[in-house]
Amino acid sequence: MNRFLNIPLLLLCVFWASGCGSEKNGNPTETELPRYTLVFLDKTQSVNVNKEYVANKYRLALTELLEQNMRKRGDRLEVYFIHENTAKAKALSLEVRSEKEDTEGVSPTDREAIETSFQLALQKEKGLYLRQLLLKLNQENSGASNQSTDILATVPLIAKANEVGAEMKVYFFSDMIESVQAAGRRDFHKTPPTSDQEAEAWAKTDAKTWQKFMIGSPEITIISPFEPTASSREHNPQVALYWQNLFQELGASQVEEL
Repeated sequence: MNRFLNIPLLLLCVFWASGCGSEKNGNPTETELPRYTLVFLDKTQSVNVNKEYVANKYRLALTELLEQNMRKRGDRLEVYFIHENTAKAKALSLEVRSEKEDTEGVSPTDREAIETSFQLALQKEKGLYLRQLLLKLNQENSGASNQSTDILATVPLIAKANEVGAEMKVYFFSDMIESVQAAGRRDFHKTPPTSDQEAEAWAKTDAKTWQKFMIGSPEITIISPFEPTASSREHNPQVALYWQNLFQELGASQVEEL
């Protein structure tokens, strides 16, 4: 069951207000690497974010990834659109500016006040960021670029982000139907993989083409637009297997579809 859809909205609001006030609840320590989050939003015809199920699922997913990944000063989040020209489709760049005062040597009361002040500032930032993310999610692409879906173009973008040396998180809001009409490229609308063996073989073949891009070992999460009742023809499990194998061949530490 989709864990994003199991978060009651009221609980999520309480979670935001509390700010997760301890390291046990997920707050970063001062020695942790900054986090670099890449979000890829599918802006092609096959993904309709105006459908109620998709809109609710994607909104909650964006809310959760902000809460999980924008934790301290220096954490970054970038959004790219997936379409015909994915490589040049950066849509948004965000970075946490709030900074917590040094608490070394201060009293417990002052430490709590510093933490509270920081969490309030951070939550204000994340509220602003969420509004910007939702605007990008709902932005329509009525141009000709919505006819093609170049998902593999995200590989160099992930590799470039990996050069920063931060902890990487990557999210795809997409049906992952690669559709590029060019020599040596896949068009899953016309020719999807039809078996697990074929999906795995195609992934290994394509990974060899893209292996010059070192993507590091990011955690990759695919948030699909498919309802739980979707048929296998609509939500092809071999397509999901293809991407799992391809990203793992390129170094991903984890690939999960939700």
